[in-house]
Amino acid sequence: MKDYIEERAIHIANYIIESNATVRQTAKAFGVSKSTVHKDVTDRLTQINPALAKQARHVLDVNKSERHIRGGLATKEKYAHRSDR
Repeated sequence: MKDYIEERAIHIANYIIESNATVRQTAKAFGVSKSTVHKDVTDRLTQINPALAKQARHVLDVNKSERHIRGGLATKEKYAHRSDR
């Protein structure tokens, strides 16, 4: 594996852990795709640093379990600002 990919995977994991970021937020911050973030954390990082991968995976699992709540809140917010016809 290329050195820059390993470094990116470590930086991504640290960012996720420190900022409690979602895959989408992380992808935007690093200028990569969501699938790249996911592959870096789940596949590549487990080979490089399994302990760091486990911490990052835990944050992503929590975010995934809460996403339906965030989606509902976003929809509620969208319609709260909508004016009546």
